[in-house]
Amino acid sequence: MQAITGTSKCHKTVLVVDDDPSQRRLFADSVRQLGFSVHEAASGEEAMETVARSPVHLILLDVRLPGISGLEVLRRVREVHSTLPILLITAYGDVRDAVAALKGGAVDYLTKPVDLEELKTAILDQLGERYDAARTSAELPPLPSDVVFSDPAFRRVLETAALVAPTDAPVLILGPSGSGKDVIARLIHRWSQRSEGPFVAANCAGLPETLIESELFGHVKGAFTGAQVERKGYFRAANGGTLFLDEIGELPSHLQAKLLRVLENREIMPLGSDVPVRVDFRLVAATNRDLIEAVADGRFREDLFYRLNVFELSVPALRDRREDILPLARHFAETFAGRTVRFSPQAATALLAHPWPGNVRELRNAVQRACLLARGDVILPEHLPRPISQTLQAQGDSQMGRLDLVERAAILATLDECGGNRTLAARKLGISRRTLIYKLRAIQDEREASSGG
Repeated sequence: MQAITGTSKCHKTVLVVDDDPSQRRLFADSVRQLGFSVHEAASGEEAMETVARSPVHLILLDVRLPGISGLEVLRRVREVHSTLPILLITAYGDVRDAVAALKGGAVDYLTKPVDLEELKTAILDQLGERYDAARTSAELPPLPSDVVFSDPAFRRVLETAALVAPTDAPVLILGPSGSGKDVIARLIHRWSQRSEGPFVAANCAGLPETLIESELFGHVKGAFTGAQVERKGYFRAANGGTLFLDEIGELPSHLQAKLLRVLENREIMPLGSDVPVRVDFRLVAATNRDLIEAVADGRFREDLFYRLNVFELSVPALRDRREDILPLARHFAETFAGRTVRFSPQAATALLAHPWPGNVRELRNAVQRACLLARGDVILPEHLPRPISQTLQAQGDSQMGRLDLVERAAILATLDECGGNRTLAARKLGISRRTLIYKLRAIQDEREASSGG
């Protein structure tokens, strides 16, 4: 078999080779989203059999496989098919082997955790297709009413979460405090095959150090002084569902080894017991810390990091998704006030200009305060916390470099508020309808340019 050129997308087939079922399914779903057919193989031997009997136009190949390794598969395929594109998937520690494999015929390699956008681009590059971000964007499953967004950056996070949710792959969610990592974790559970099971959240930073092991793994009656009854612990409570470990970077080192064993064996050992208990859960972890730096400093186990980081999601700070500020503010205002509440133009401008170091959590608290102080249905700058109401005044001319971002967010938020009615939105913004249409076209052109479309 040889790589076929000039074949339509629907007739091109990608072979995904990975022994981890959840990882294999995630890659296969990404390939199907691009419009290609998929064959799957769980071992090197199965991959060789597939290549021998079926037309394949590209191989996505994990380096570490049971039986013959991915590098051996690469060598054997190259003996028969010299031009078939082969993309290697490798862990960070195997990069040296991957670089050597490039000399053996691999066209490129990607390191775990694999960025799905990078994966799609690499596949399309090898198959001679152009990446169309608009066409390949994932369709979002139904969202709960309290998940509000408008910014494309947050939508991309949701699209990726929807893609990984149906698998059982562990997910590590990164992002600053208050950015909504817990929201993403709950959506992953909601969209997963475990949605009928429990969602159990544990904050590793908030658990007392003397009780954290008991809280996570449970204990039997009499295991220690004060253990008057048996406790199931978070792992058993999450059986059949999802366990969300927030602030995983704060987990004490002696429990990191125990967590690693649980992830590998799917068994826990409650305190005071010598009988292991089987547990069935999907793990989602989150942190606002740099775990790679923590690994380098010896504060976090490297093997646990790679076990947790099968798939990585990064939630952007609120300052990097300004189109979400006003929709979120209106949502919070209506929630707290119980009625429709408007923000004056000056208040809206102050919200859009503020850097939001506390992210969505800070915005929520600021709007709650404003609703308590506002006597009518309009929130004014003086109802907002002083650091926010004085943002523009304090920054003065230094703010001018960010006015384009503020204007863009204000236009899209007002258009959303007006239900898409451009005439009404232009009137509220104090500009002509023609000017609004011009600005909307500019925003659309900017989006298409940034997506590579």
